Amino acid sequence: MSKTFTAAFGWIGGKVRFRAMRVGRKGGWLALAGGVLVSGYLLLSIPESEIPIATAVSQPVRGEPFRWDQDEVWRTLEAEMTDSRGRGCAAVRAGIEDHFREMDRRLEDLAHRSARAEEAVFGELERLTFQTAPWIPACPDRLADFSERVTRLGMEVKRQSLHWDMGDPDVRRTLYRLLYGSRGAIEEIVLQVPPRYAPPALIPGKEEPSATPWAALLGIRIHSGDILVSRGGAATSALIARGNDFPGNFSHVALVRVDPGTHLASIVEAHIERGVAVSSLEDYVRDVKLRVLVLRLRADLAAVAADPMLPHRAAEYALGQARRSPIPYDFAMDFGDPGRWFCSEVASAAYGRYGVRLWMGLSHISSAGLRRWLAGFGVRHFATQEPSDLEYDPQLAVVAEWRDLEALRADHLDNAVTEAMLEGAESGDPLEHDAPLLPLARLVKLYSRGLNAVGRVGPIPEGMSATAALRYRWYTRRHERIKAALIEAADRFRREKGYEPPYWKLVEMARELRCTPGGAVLQQGDTPRSGENDR
Repeated sequence: MSKTFTAAFGWIGGKVRFRAMRVGRKGGWLALAGGVLVSGYLLLSIPESEIPIATAVSQPVRGEPFRWDQDEVWRTLEAEMTDSRGRGCAAVRAGIEDHFREMDRRLEDLAHRSARAEEAVFGELERLTFQTAPWIPACPDRLADFSERVTRLGMEVKRQSLHWDMGDPDVRRTLYRLLYGSRGAIEEIVLQVPPRYAPPALIPGKEEPSATPWAALLGIRIHSGDILVSRGGAATSALIARGNDFPGNFSHVALVRVDPGTHLASIVEAHIERGVAVSSLEDYVRDVKLRVLVLRLRADLAAVAADPMLPHRAAEYALGQARRSPIPYDFAMDFGDPGRWFCSEVASAAYGRYGVRLWMGLSHISSAGLRRWLAGFGVRHFATQEPSDLEYDPQLAVVAEWRDLEALRADHLDNAVTEAMLEGAESGDPLEHDAPLLPLARLVKLYSRGLNAVGRVGPIPEGMSATAALRYRWYTRRHERIKAALIEAADRFRREKGYEPPYWKLVEMARELRCTPGGAVLQQGDTPRSGENDR
């Protein structure tokens, strides 16, 4: 019995030892796997070097941000608008007519001569535009006449600027004040009058002749070689438009190519997500567009006069490059890099091949905070070709502009939030990202590279780092939170005051919403409590 017991005990002990060995081996493998995972997580969590960002930000500053510095003037104009509405149209109609006559007289004078940018007539036209604007909501039936004069002003300034020195900072400021400022005045009034008085969504510009094939877009003829400058609906679209020494209205550039036989249009453009691509006209229109500006090379330029089909040949070149091989998006915004294109390079590279240098005045980004944030997204060049600045190139005529009422509201909201956030950047707010998600983002980036290798688009665009992708995510979410709060604040203002908050008021609201009452920057997930920022 004892032998049997001993044998049984030995058998049981052997089984236990065997199982212990199995458990031990399994535990060892689990520990090893856990160690590998932890080590991998820690390795993938190592932050990217900040040296490239610091190097980019330390580039010499070549310009300075434009500042209106007229907050008191804006408040006065708002008060004048509410006062004129209270007094009624009869009280201001004579003043409107006087200003119209003065504008007509000065525009007629300019139409028959060449004027220097520093001449007083341009300051007078700017003054008349801004002094007339607050009276129009009291007489909304005069909006169409006011809009027509402002359009003429823009066309005349473009014509005069052909002989100006685009490298002169004073010239640049004059152009900006007149073109951007007059558009802002009109759009502010459009939002203040009943919709039935608003001008049509499509505003015709100069009927610039062209010999190239054409197609129809939004009710107008677009020709092969035309440049479409647009504004998207994303938070980063507003950043591209406003992130400039001269904050603008546009964030994207595309080049039109029209087939001579079928008259079908193709749109060549560079997308952040997939690099340079060719879209149909239908796909282009289907994407969210808050506004579209149609620009055309002037027919009286020497290069076009010598070769009227030059714009079409430039468009053919861009189309051929896009179809020949993949061209990644140029996050560095280096317009001298032929291997990567950002949206502006589609037009500048195509026309540059045929001797036409677009962006006669380069864009400059000199604000330290803006540079730091853009560098965090991958930008490395701050003297570049911004989409908004192409409008000021005197070689190009404005053929038409499209925007509607709701697009204007969305545009103003996005711009106001962006300006408030960039003020925060200038005062030291960091461009943050969720560091714990960095290992996962790097794995997603690796997966994206695999897709890129076989010609497909990955979740993180080619050329964008995992950290930059997380910064993009953080920026977008923060912009959306502030915008949601701003929409509520604007609705309250509208109910209390009886009119739309002017743009400068939206900026003030967004500035308050960016910070808590104690002055701390809103963190991810924070939203102001109702009433905290009402003043």
